[in-house]
Amino acid sequence: MKTARLIAGGACAFLLAFAAIPPATLAQGRERVAYVSAWDEKTHAPVTGLGPDAFSIREDGNVREILRVTPATSPMAVAVLVDNSQAAQKHIGEIRRALASFLKAINGLGPTSVIGIADRPTILRDYTTDPKQLQDAVGKVFATPGSGATLLDAIVEVSKGLGRREEDRAAIVMLTTENIEFSNRHYDDVLEELKKGGAQLHAVILQTPAGTSLSDEARNRAFVLDRGPIDSGGTRTDVLASQAFELKMTELAAILKSQHRVVYARPETLIPPEKFEVKSSKAGIEASGGPARGQAAK
Repeated sequence: MKTARLIAGGACAFLLAFAAIPPATLAQGRERVAYVSAWDEKTHAPVTGLGPDAFSIREDGNVREILRVTPATSPMAVAVLVDNSQAAQKHIGEIRRALASFLKAINGLGPTSVIGIADRPTILRDYTTDPKQLQDAVGKVFATPGSGATLLDAIVEVSKGLGRREEDRAAIVMLTTENIEFSNRHYDDVLEELKKGGAQLHAVILQTPAGTSLSDEARNRAFVLDRGPIDSGGTRTDVLASQAFELKMTELAAILKSQHRVVYARPETLIPPEKFEVKSSKAGIEASGGPARGQAAK
């Protein structure tokens, strides 16, 4: 009986709190911010200068009113996860070139870190805005003999680290081959930490015919690489040859540097939405993005 009274009391408090919100406030809603990338679906070149009519936003399936759109100018924290496992041995030259070009192209975007994923997540360069230090990190990328990848561990650890940072937007950029996954993590746990960290996950992946596996680790990895970019508002790009790494990473850098800051209205509610979706309203343009980290715009 005591438990039942406590539950009933809690329900009443919830309803009273909701009823206390003025109807005008509920209708008008509060301003929220999302960071959205847009690019040409054929050329993958970033598209800039778009207005409120260029995007549609839904939260838990409910359409939100877009109030204004401006270029994104706040710093973006970027964590680059680079494959330096044994599987990357014959591709390490292309991986280095792609990494060097990407780091050069995002110069000025925000603090950037480089993390190797062989055996265990290893920081090759902690967050910095110094271009020389970041290029020096490229020289530390070597394939580790006999190693597998700990990609899922890296996503979890980096997401936790990003959760402690103050930037209102962040990205985890993954450059990887198909490899043996050593992380013993369930995909649900990884996706939950990714959501808490608030980073958009962008993956550039080399697909190889011999890269599939039926192990639990491989299935968890595959699910994260499938759902992670979608759920976080990022992107996934598959390539068939490592020679394409540099082009795709350079395209991604241009897209990240050309994001839009989208301010939209959300009706006042005591329960925040679980699912965020953004789409392009313009033919020939694709879009992805996610809510700003931290509080909404004032």
